[in-house]
Amino acid sequence: MGDFPVNPLVVIGVGSSFAFSGLFYHLYQEKKKELKKLKEIPIFKPDQHLLRVLKASPHKRLQYVAVEGLVQADGEPLASQFVPRCFGVIQKLAAEEHWKYWNSLSRTWNSRTMNRKETKNSVPFSLVSPGAYFTDLYVKVQNPLEASGCYLERVYHRVRRAEEGLANVMMQGLSGEKPVAMEESEELLRVGSTLTGFGEVVLEGGQVMRLQAPQDGRMYILVPTDHRSFIDRHERSASMWKTLTAVTGITGASVLAGVIYNLFGKQDDRSK
Repeated sequence: MGDFPVNPLVVIGVGSSFAFSGLFYHLYQEKKKELKKLKEIPIFKPDQHLLRVLKASPHKRLQYVAVEGLVQADGEPLASQFVPRCFGVIQKLAAEEHWKYWNSLSRTWNSRTMNRKETKNSVPFSLVSPGAYFTDLYVKVQNPLEASGCYLERVYHRVRRAEEGLANVMMQGLSGEKPVAMEESEELLRVGSTLTGFGEVVLEGGQVMRLQAPQDGRMYILVPTDHRSFIDRHERSASMWKTLTAVTGITGASVLAGVIYNLFGKQDDRSK
């Protein structure tokens, strides 16, 4: 190897390519396992079929299923505080102040947020089948705030800049702090939006179906999309890791093959 030195950067590049290929392959296999488990979960809609299955099930209970439907408030929905004629069943309001303070060591203004306030409101709601707003068949969603998942839609966001007056400038000089902006946002789980819930479904009183947190420890999840789109997103993620595995692996193999070819090519030229 002393007669045929190899650029260390090439060695690092080949090693990195194979290392990333191995990492991406591991992530692909993990996502593939997750996708297989997701596809094994039975999917239902709030209809007569789900009711019949529940009535035929032991203890009138399905341990872990997915239920897809449209969000409908059981009573009066929550009205948006900022958007007219916008209603939801879960509401998250957040406000925080952005300030700058003077750092005497670096002699610069540094940023920080403070006085963050967050409020969550909810009203009882159910899932109904599309086109069935007036029906006796629905699945009540119990304790939705305990469920995981990014199911809220941001309907309002505003950053209000602080006004700089003479009084504020004087206070900045005394305290070494100055307000920059106030940020406000509102998120809603909107009435009429599509929601897929993963959890346990029980039948009460022979007619009332309820989605709740599973008793076997599995995750209680709410997803703001239909089940097919949810699966498609996971399939695209698995495809991405698979593609990255192939690209980095082929790149590493190609560079390695080029290095070996050059080494043996030079060796043949010298032997001649």
